[in-house]
Amino acid sequence: MKRFSSYDRQKQFEKLTQEEWDVLVIGGGITGSGIALDAASRGMKTAVVEMQDFAAGTSSRSTKLVHGGLRYLAQFEVKMVAEVGKEREIVYENGPHVTTPEWMMLPFHEGGNFGPLQTNVGLRVYDYLAGVKKSERRKMMSPEEAIEREPLVRRDGLKGAGYYVEYKTDDARLTLEVMKKAVEYGATSTNYAKVVDFIYDESGSLTGAKIEDTVSGEQYHVKAKKIVNAGGPWVDDLREIDGSKKGKTLQLTKGVHLVFDQSVFPLKQAIYFDSPDGRMIFAIPRDGKTYVGTTDTTYEDNIAHPTMTEADRDYILDAIHMMFPSVEVTADDVESSWAGVRPLIHEDGKDPSEISRKDEIFISDSGLISMAGGKLTGYRKMSQQAVDIVRDQLMEEYGIRFSDSETKHMPISGGEVDGSKGFKQFKKERVELGTSIGIDEQTASQLVQLYGANVDAVFHVYKNRKEDAEKENIDPIVFAQLVYGMEAELTYKPVDFFIRRTAALFFNIQYVRDHKDSVIDYMAKELNYSDEQKKEYTEELEKLMEEAVKPIEHV
Repeated sequence: MKRFSSYDRQKQFEKLTQEEWDVLVIGGGITGSGIALDAASRGMKTAVVEMQDFAAGTSSRSTKLVHGGLRYLAQFEVKMVAEVGKEREIVYENGPHVTTPEWMMLPFHEGGNFGPLQTNVGLRVYDYLAGVKKSERRKMMSPEEAIEREPLVRRDGLKGAGYYVEYKTDDARLTLEVMKKAVEYGATSTNYAKVVDFIYDESGSLTGAKIEDTVSGEQYHVKAKKIVNAGGPWVDDLREIDGSKKGKTLQLTKGVHLVFDQSVFPLKQAIYFDSPDGRMIFAIPRDGKTYVGTTDTTYEDNIAHPTMTEADRDYILDAIHMMFPSVEVTADDVESSWAGVRPLIHEDGKDPSEISRKDEIFISDSGLISMAGGKLTGYRKMSQQAVDIVRDQLMEEYGIRFSDSETKHMPISGGEVDGSKGFKQFKKERVELGTSIGIDEQTASQLVQLYGANVDAVFHVYKNRKEDAEKENIDPIVFAQLVYGMEAELTYKPVDFFIRRTAALFFNIQYVRDHKDSVIDYMAKELNYSDEQKKEYTEELEKLMEEAVKPIEHV
């Protein structure tokens, strides 16, 4: 298996310059990762560059659901609902460790967006369009059944509830596992590698890109037959460099989520509900926490660093108080939060929440292929469409023949467990293995769910390097995860580990407080940080920890 290690950064950049790639993918979010896997698994020489960390943008800041898009039925996006509804099952089967079914309750109240008849019909159509399997098809509940299922829901005016299945995911780890599988198929992938310019031949056709290692400041020329722009919110920035930003453009919207401890918001059941202004909001229990979101507002600020404002926080708190009147959470109870930017395709005269989540591909005169819009759930299908274009162009221009996509039934990294049914037995066996080497059952279960088939590598570090962990003054479980992250997941900065590799900053911020100093000291030593780097990366993490709890003022 190819190494995907933080220790090899210089070699990775050198390799980028040593050959002409069939395709260079710009962007290491879920779309870029999916494109890389689709291309590499067809045999294309594939390179990927990501200017931040993998999934650092939108792909770690979603509602963390691989969902079928029930709300898009109201916008008559029938084709999208049908397509992404079927795709979510594929995503689940290919990576059952990072995606799991979650029953969702949709309560309907007097005067709300949904009534009993509309909900019943809508969910029935949804089941049909999305190809929902029999065991997961919608059910309808009386008010009494809804209250029994979730006692916190507002009882005043409650007329009943719909009950249907969504799929929850760890969006950042899903992205990482897709990218790791692309690397297994031969892709060369590098984070903290920013495209600063494009390279053209005499006729104005793209032949490569100028890449900057944002850690060292060094620049490299990378040659490629085809370049795919999967930059998410930065798609238009890259089109601007190419001189091809015309016609349709992106409209960015911001979504914020708040996290509470279950001691103050003891939600038992995932809920999809109306906010005071009619938008729909999710409240989801996860690992002893409850998270609620999202907002949907036009965003024109720093794309790389979206933050929660007081207005965002108060909007969600108001929605909670309306739907869960006995839950008296305040701003002081917000344990963490995250803000993400959605790259939507602009539509004149539409509010942010009304803009379609559909994807489109733009091809510039120079040959730049840009993938815009889209949803987490549909990443595999979007990737297939983009790589089909690359395949057809390589055949037409170079006479090189590549196959059709093979990703529909391809397990992602960690997903090599014989699908969702096989994962149940796999998890049972690996939890037993974990307890046999001294890990408590709950932690072992969490590790198996986090790493899937790759958990053996984490267990190996835990079992064989306890003395090293003790010497470095790091908890042995944390040490095992950190070493695996650095050796196999290109973890380079502390924020990579505490946000994208473990989700701790969002869902267990105390874990970050407890372990940040020892983790940073070890990373600094192992990865040869300069004193300036160590200081910079420490301040970056501490700033994000503060912003997760404390919003900026109204803007």
